[in-house]
Amino acid sequence: MMEIVKHDLKIAYIGGGSRGWAWGLMADLAMEGALGGTVSLYDIDREAAEHNAVIGNRLSARAEAVGKWNYIVADSLKEALEGSNFVVISVLPGTFEEMESDVHEPEKYGIYQSVGDTVGPGGIIRALRTIPIFREIAEAIKEMAPDAWVINYTNPMSVCVRTLYEVFPKIKAIGCCHEVFGTQKLLALALKEVCQIEGVERQEIKTNVLGINHFTWIDRASFYDMDLFPIYEKFVERYAADGFMEEKADKNWMNNHFASAEMVKMDLFKRYGVIAAAGDRHLAEFMPGWYLESPETARAWKFSLTPVSWRKKDLQERLNKSRRLAAGEEEVALEKTGEEGVLLMKALLGLGDLVTNVNIPNQGQIGNLPVGAVVETNAWFGRNQVCPVYAGNLPDDILHLVMRHVVNQEGVVKACLKKDRNMLFNIFMNDPLVKIGPKEGKELFDTMVKNTEKYCDL
Repeated sequence: MMEIVKHDLKIAYIGGGSRGWAWGLMADLAMEGALGGTVSLYDIDREAAEHNAVIGNRLSARAEAVGKWNYIVADSLKEALEGSNFVVISVLPGTFEEMESDVHEPEKYGIYQSVGDTVGPGGIIRALRTIPIFREIAEAIKEMAPDAWVINYTNPMSVCVRTLYEVFPKIKAIGCCHEVFGTQKLLALALKEVCQIEGVERQEIKTNVLGINHFTWIDRASFYDMDLFPIYEKFVERYAADGFMEEKADKNWMNNHFASAEMVKMDLFKRYGVIAAAGDRHLAEFMPGWYLESPETARAWKFSLTPVSWRKKDLQERLNKSRRLAAGEEEVALEKTGEEGVLLMKALLGLGDLVTNVNIPNQGQIGNLPVGAVVETNAWFGRNQVCPVYAGNLPDDILHLVMRHVVNQEGVVKACLKKDRNMLFNIFMNDPLVKIGPKEGKELFDTMVKNTEKYCDL
């Protein structure tokens, strides 16, 4: 079979000063010999983008890097986009100062969040900062790169992707998230624990995915000819009471601000008979306070309330790593990240097809969610096309949980684009975590909006 290569591509990386996602993408690109070209890095922090250009070019120059890319820094968003085949978006809306308010201001009212970037009061206020950014990006793509494929990694995922389509309906945008990958890995571990079948790769676990980002569900799962639901049920019976962590993982889950013992996921399976396909820290925020009543409640369910102080400390460590990488004192690890961004690019270029979970507007792939709302299901990727896989309907007892968030997310986009403060407040009060009265709710809402007003135009 003839090997086809694409070495004249242009990727616009919006948020190209990223100290994490960007390095992972660079490694994945360096390990793919069928692709090459130019990566144009754009970031409001130009110095960060310049560091990444040095890091990327040094990585591409290594002999073992089979994918060759030239990393450059763009002076403007439009310059980065011009002539692009692909656009990657990975931005932090605002700073961790604003996120500190998102996560910790509600705690004064007894509202606790484990992540604070998708739903809950933190997710809604984060959206307030994010939507103006994505409106600008969508308008620039419409002008400079209307045929480019856009891959978004920024949260709140559903709101980001919905904004892109609202501003530029003909955009070719998708949202990528690895939470389902983690559930596939857990199902592979269930095969090992229950059936002593070892060495199963997550890609061998076939699932039917349906829901919305970070509140995704699996109603069918198989490993070749094996139905995995009976196996997962036995796994849950064995570990639901105390939780499950891999042998190689740190057993003291509190040492890892992103770890959990999968107890929320297993509890939801016991309640609904369907596999919740996101991490516990995300799942807990979509529910009506069951798992987030207090810090003690979260500890009892063995997951962390990630403090923003830890994120600030981690950022300082990554800033130091960026300086070492740019100075040549350290090298980016040349190993695959497990993300599928490069595989998606190959499929969209016609270099092999792919089926994976993705966030795109509902075209009927989930029959009982609104058409146009951004949903997460599997989709088939081929040359210049993404075709959603029909996933069916959400079970009725899960539908009412998901629908509340779909309506809220749709409303957040409309309220922000219309600059309707009152509408946004009503959505804020409709979130299941906001279990306070209207007087206290208005106090909290006004404080959080004030703390983020530098980055929003409400």
